[in-house]
This record gives sequence, structure tokens and C-alpha cells, in this order.
Amino acid sequence: MAKEWYVLRAVSGKEKKVKQYLESEIERLKLHEQISQVLIPTEKVFEMRNGKKKLRERSFLPGYILLECEISSELIPVIKDVPNVIGFLAESKGGDPVPLRHAEVNKILGKVDEANEKGEQPEEPFIKGEPVKVMAGPFNGFSGVVDEVYEDRKKLKVVVKIFGRNTPIELNYFQVEKEF
Repeated sequence: MAKEWYVLRAVSGKEKKVKQYLESEIERLKLHEQISQVLIPTEKVFEMRNGKKKLRERSFLPGYILLECEISSELIPVIKDVPNVIGFLAESKGGDPVPLRHAEVNKILGKVDEANEKGEQPEEPFIKGEPVKVMAGPFNGFSGVVDEVYEDRKKLKVVVKIFGRNTPIELNYFQVEKEF
């Protein structure tokens, strides 16, 4: 039987603990032959807090963990007994878990790779016409409006009022925060 990808449902916010516990169980019970990967699909995002850029990882499938394994009747109870695990996704009543289709796996893994290539992204993307406040640089304290968003360079063109005139300035994402 070949290894396939399965989705494990976990308590939201406890994905990392479940992954750590699963990996320790794999070591303890020597399940390397049956389980080859435990993956939490994440992306790096940053947010502005008190004028400081905070980088963190955010799961883009909260409450779900991907397992690449060769499922067996002995392995299912071991996985289900892990604390904070709810069960497998698409599990038939009293039957075995249903694996993901190859197209679904490729889409999810492609999204993970794309997120890693993009690098850090703002937690909430900037939108043209949105009011922002400059938090760093020579225009610190100025308020303005987003005129253009350059996602590829992670920059914004912001129009601020300087001496009563609208002046466009180019800023990095981390130099501004949204005004509410």
C-alpha cells in the first residue's frame, strides 16, 4: 500500500502541539516507515503593533494538519489518541479515513511553496484608497491615503499632505499601519 495524504482535524490553535506530540509518538513507537510527514500549512505574515513590525506564522488551514502516511488499522487509534485531535477529515462512519486527491495535495503544497517564496506578507493586505498612518522614516506621524500597492516589492505609494499640498511618497509595508 502506497503512502497518501490525509487531513487530521485538531483543536484550532493547538496544531503545533499536536504536531510535536505526533512527532514524539513517531519516534517512540518507531513509525517512520508508516508516517513520513506531518505538515501544518503556514505562511509568514507581519503586523504592526505599537509602531513595531511583528513577524509571525499563520496557519492558512486553521484546525487542520496534513499527514503523509500509509494508513493501517493499528495506526488510526494511535493518531486519534493524540491530545487535541478530533479525528480525520472525510472519515466514513466506522471506516477508514479517506485520502486527499492528488490535485488537492498539489494545490495545498503549491500554496505552501508560494507562501514561502513570497516571504512575509502583511496580515491584512493594503487596499487602494485606504487611510494609513506613517510609523517610521522621515514622515513619521503623517497620515495619508494609499494610492498604489506594489505587492512584488512590498511597497506602497501613499499620498500625504505636506505644507497643504498632496505629495506622493513611496514607503515599505512595515513603515505604515492602517488607520481606523
